[in-house]
Amino acid sequence: MATSPTPHIITPCASLEGSPAVTPVATDFEFLTKLAAVLCGTPYAVLSLIDADRVWYVSAFGRSVQEVVHCDAYSALCLLEGHGLHIADLRIDPRTACLPLTLAPPYYRMFCGVNLVNETGKCVGSLCVLDVSVRTLAASTVELLAGLARQVMSLIELRAKSRALETACQHLGRLATVDELTGLLNRRALMGMLRKEIDHMRRFRTQLALVMIDIDHFKRINDKHGHLAGDVVLQEIGVLLHARLRATDGAGRYGGEELCLILPGTQANDARQLADELRLAIANSAFGTGRLKVTASFGVAVIGPEQQWTVEYLIGAADMALFHAKHQGRNRVEVAWRP
Repeated sequence: MATSPTPHIITPCASLEGSPAVTPVATDFEFLTKLAAVLCGTPYAVLSLIDADRVWYVSAFGRSVQEVVHCDAYSALCLLEGHGLHIADLRIDPRTACLPLTLAPPYYRMFCGVNLVNETGKCVGSLCVLDVSVRTLAASTVELLAGLARQVMSLIELRAKSRALETACQHLGRLATVDELTGLLNRRALMGMLRKEIDHMRRFRTQLALVMIDIDHFKRINDKHGHLAGDVVLQEIGVLLHARLRATDGAGRYGGEELCLILPGTQANDARQLADELRLAIANSAFGTGRLKVTASFGVAVIGPEQQWTVEYLIGAADMALFHAKHQGRNRVEVAWRP
């Protein structure tokens, strides 16, 4: 004899509003639920999924999803049977005679449910049909319902794999554009954004600011406190930059301890002011468990649509300004070009 899968414990929902047991109706599942009712000639059909302690009603036919949330007792019985459950008269079956929906409208009388079983043999839900009349479904009809349940399970697993694939693609996309250490854009993504923003600046006749940032005496931090401490400094400065930039701005790791900001639609005075605010924020912060004090130097370059600068020329201008900031004593901001 086949062993029935261990059933999940199902707890009825206390209320409908905000309940996790009610999910939005998916068109594909709604069609399959309706098809179950048509195949079995019943006025009602319900498709539900379960986890350790809850029931999710994915779709329903004949009643709204919200109206069938108390059918979980029937679903629980279906799961306990392992291979499904068919009761011709709910009133006289001792398992269901006292259930609320047997004694109250719409006065269910017949229930037939088959379990949704995944590839590992685990029950993850049920597909059920109900009637207000006492009746026994033909074995061939029950078999059709079981076949339909297998199609539902295939659709569920297909969607799960699609979600997993989408998540994996998003992760790969993130790896391709984000610096793993700082969480900022990597150099390739940074250069791509800069090219797009230069095109945008020329098209809409705005200005564009580029800020190069270098952590002062970063080698001393690594030599004195270790490379892990240096990594923490970079990570926390990355968080600091993200918190103070606009959604339209870009922040990336240009290389080593050198970071870069792209500030669309920003004039020289505004770019300098932001750079100085960031400089002070870094200088006034303490980083890592050792509460390290560090400073940074900033080089700012700003172009307008009349300048035919290339990406490389703009970076070179900001880099030259950064060089002057470090040459002038570090922990300062220098601007390479003013509009």
